[in-house]
Amino acid sequence: MKLVNIHETAKDSASRLTQLNPAEREASSPKHLSCVIKIDPNRTYQTVEGFGGALTEASAYVLSALPEKKREEVIASFFDPVAGHGWTLARTHINSCDFSLENWACVEQKDETLESFSMEKVEQRQLPLIKRAIAHAGGSLKLMLTPWSPPAWMKDNNDMNHGGALLKKYYPLWAAYIVRFIDELKARNVPVWCMSVQNEPEATQTWDSCRWTGTEEAEFAVNNLGPALEKAGYQDLPILVWDHNRDRLFDRMKETMSVPGADEYIGGAAFHWYSGDQYDTVRKTSLTWPGKKLLFTEGCVEGGARPGAWFPGERYAHNIINDLNSGCTGWIDWNIALDMEGGPNHVGNFCDAPVLVDTENKTVLYQSSWYYLGHFSRFIKPGAVRIDCAMDSWMTPATVDGRMGNTMESCAFRNPDGTIALVLCNRTEADMIYTLECPQLSEDKAFRCPPRGIQTLLIG
Repeated sequence: MKLVNIHETAKDSASRLTQLNPAEREASSPKHLSCVIKIDPNRTYQTVEGFGGALTEASAYVLSALPEKKREEVIASFFDPVAGHGWTLARTHINSCDFSLENWACVEQKDETLESFSMEKVEQRQLPLIKRAIAHAGGSLKLMLTPWSPPAWMKDNNDMNHGGALLKKYYPLWAAYIVRFIDELKARNVPVWCMSVQNEPEATQTWDSCRWTGTEEAEFAVNNLGPALEKAGYQDLPILVWDHNRDRLFDRMKETMSVPGADEYIGGAAFHWYSGDQYDTVRKTSLTWPGKKLLFTEGCVEGGARPGAWFPGERYAHNIINDLNSGCTGWIDWNIALDMEGGPNHVGNFCDAPVLVDTENKTVLYQSSWYYLGHFSRFIKPGAVRIDCAMDSWMTPATVDGRMGNTMESCAFRNPDGTIALVLCNRTEADMIYTLECPQLSEDKAFRCPPRGIQTLLIG
């Protein structure tokens, strides 16, 4: 095997997912060698399902403001397996979420028969975007469903916002409601791959939210949702729990899995990044329940849109590399596109997105996060197996650019076709000079990763 090519994106350069000949990044001298990256393809870990993003009402709304050709280009840039990032996963919401234009539900008024169930809101914006994503993905997309809140009339606070809890008497009806939503999507040729019980069940938000304990999530899955899915013919649809921050991932999974019957009905756990870098909880969860899915399902840079900022891309790379190295089996971003304010959002909870749309001028800005995400999903294919990737350095972290803690981060995968994809991220202000050690690699050369840059190396 040999190093075939290097794809690179770097801050102060013209490189944006640019394919380079390895000779173009050979270091003139190993004098300032920063690290040795050791790859062992014989030591294998989890298999990755793929990468993706959230198809929210807000994303659909801003994309609808673009001319059709430009809108299709944006959707293809994420989901097309040849011209785009090749995303194979997506997440969308049952009922409204904060990135909706308003609170809404498929059954607005109290109706315990569900006869008034309506997909009108879904068909207006979400569904067209989902169908176009499926088309650009080649006709197949693994879609995850997540509710932010049941209808207000099913909750103890009679409000889709501000937390509250699902009334116990409505557990069976809420399960039937979810199955009906899945049925309606299936009737529109949109199959569902998996779902989570609740988005951020420990948060009382000013937007759509609903609180569940870990025990309640498990009991609902075991006694209501799981049997309802089986009865409807969806017995192979995994139910994920938690869908909240890394800090409590292991504790909540432990609580949930202690409920009798949980192992049969709970297919895994989902998590977000907003509590920080608690990758030890991801690793502990993956090792304790190795047969379960462990999906990252939401992350964004909060506080509104950041047009042109470079740090969002680096934040993505840091999180993806460490989540994957800790046993994560799939990685799903938040909104694929938002407006220049970071919305719309019906409570002003704005954030950044990989693509920003100027809805007035009908223009599109591809952010650093869009490029950084592509360094993973374009080269780490569904079914890829993580292989051992270790880094040895003889320099203290501050030696490279004078900032303590700054270093190189990396992960490596063997694709189904046998090629190896190695992703390196250099968040320092200096060149990173590195060498590769791999039993299958004949070359013994030093290479350079530019400052504030990311590289994907393909070995085949």
